[in-house]
Amino acid sequence: MDPEIAALAASAGTALVTALATEAWQSASEGLVALWRRVLPGRADAVEAELEATRGDLLGARDEGDEETPAELAAEWQGRLRRLLSAHPEAADELRTLLAQAQPPAAPVITQHATASGNSRVYQAGRNVNIGPR
Repeated sequence: MDPEIAALAASAGTALVTALATEAWQSASEGLVALWRRVLPGRADAVEAELEATRGDLLGARDEGDEETPAELAAEWQGRLRRLLSAHPEAADELRTLLAQAQPPAAPVITQHATASGNSRVYQAGRNVNIGPR
């Protein structure tokens, strides 16, 4: 197997399971089902149901404090995606695009500048600042 395909499947499987536990789950699920509809239309409905079941298992595991189930679910999806990409390598670019869209946006860069003169003070912070007697 192509190592690049295996790496893509591994990262996509992990990202998918991570996304299923967040607010982005609907978008991630729809994107993956759409990919399956284009590549293997006969399996798309089953994949959609499997994603729903995975989300239910994942949320249940999180509620119970089960830390092993998310890794197991990620491994299952890694295998599914690896098999899909092995049979249909042309789907790799679309999966890469879905993976990029699932990544959270980068934190904004904040730059602060201050000038103090005389006996003045400057207090700057990127978050909360508490100024008071010690």
